[in-house]
Amino acid sequence: MTETFPPEVNGVAMTLGRIVEGLLRLGHTVQVVRPRQNKEADGIPRDGLEEVLCMGIPLPTYAELRFGLPLKSRLTALWSAMRPDIVHVATEGPLGWSAVAAARKLQLPISSSFHTNFHSYSKHYGIGLLKSPIESYLRKLHNRTQATMVPTHALVRELQARGFQNVALLSRGVATEQFNPSHRSAALRAQWGAQEDDLVVLLVGRLAKEKNVGLVVSAYRAIQARQPRAKLVLVGDGPLRKALQGTCPEAHFAGTRKGQELAAHYASADLFLFASMTETFGNVVPEAMASGLAVVSFDNAAAKELIVSGDNGLLVSAAGDLAFVNACVSLACDRRLIHQYRTRAVAGVAHLSWDKIYDSFVQTLRNVLENHNRQFLPVVSPLVSGLPAQERLPHAHESPLL
Repeated sequence: MTETFPPEVNGVAMTLGRIVEGLLRLGHTVQVVRPRQNKEADGIPRDGLEEVLCMGIPLPTYAELRFGLPLKSRLTALWSAMRPDIVHVATEGPLGWSAVAAARKLQLPISSSFHTNFHSYSKHYGIGLLKSPIESYLRKLHNRTQATMVPTHALVRELQARGFQNVALLSRGVATEQFNPSHRSAALRAQWGAQEDDLVVLLVGRLAKEKNVGLVVSAYRAIQARQPRAKLVLVGDGPLRKALQGTCPEAHFAGTRKGQELAAHYASADLFLFASMTETFGNVVPEAMASGLAVVSFDNAAAKELIVSGDNGLLVSAAGDLAFVNACVSLACDRRLIHQYRTRAVAGVAHLSWDKIYDSFVQTLRNVLENHNRQFLPVVSPLVSGLPAQERLPHAHESPLL
């Protein structure tokens, strides 16, 4: 169950899409319950995948995504007719709460993921007073599941200290076949007005308050004062784009990019600045490292796990904005160190195989099932079983709930 899924463009959707792909490749059957997104066309049927679509409403300040509405009774009926082996709740909105309630009523094993620091986001949208109630809600929801998967060791310790139970590590992978330095493009750099020796500063992600985009622009301004030919490229979209175009008109706004276009934008830059303090992981950090960029980030989330500061990137303590800006300027003026970081960054994420992530996810599900005294049966390949696809799938593709 999730409220975001490809083709939506965000870290949670990408991660879930990858995990589902891995499960399908291993021969598992997956049912995804999610809201139908605005103006979404019907997807392409996939062997082993059933998408159950329901109604949703746009999220405040994030109209691209939609919250699923409460559907406990409908989910109970759906899963009574065809009981799943386990229910995994990936997002914590009303639909997620309904999924937990329905699964508990049916005594189904439940796992969950903690992908987004919603309680930390609250202060960026004028609802800081709700931080404690939001955290209480999240803790209650996750503690009703038998495993909560989180992407970093630091977050495991943090959530345990905050009263979350059954917390398990599930890291993130990076598609090194997609993100690598070989996609560097002189033609793309020329479109940005950058010559080979010019410094290109890159940010990839949602242009929103919680991503601390303003600090990246401030760091670029400080770099530009030392290196007037430096360029800033922003890949992504969001509510701050219009304001940023007004305050930083010389920046190149690339909008949302996917696939090989996204890979080329990464690889064609030089310096990647990541100032967000609200991430549970931050997929863009390993993608930038795999693409051969020198990364400057606060010392948290994925950066804390992957960067050895001073060796394959630069970490800044959470002391303040000035320290981040000074670190960015210092690195931008040291081409030798930039070259070192770019070279060593690729090796620093070479171990992040998605196959290992799939295996880890399945092992956590297996542990939950075994705790319910249920056996996690090995997958039988359809080529071995001889069963045609339509006999193995319980429902048609994209079954509407509402």
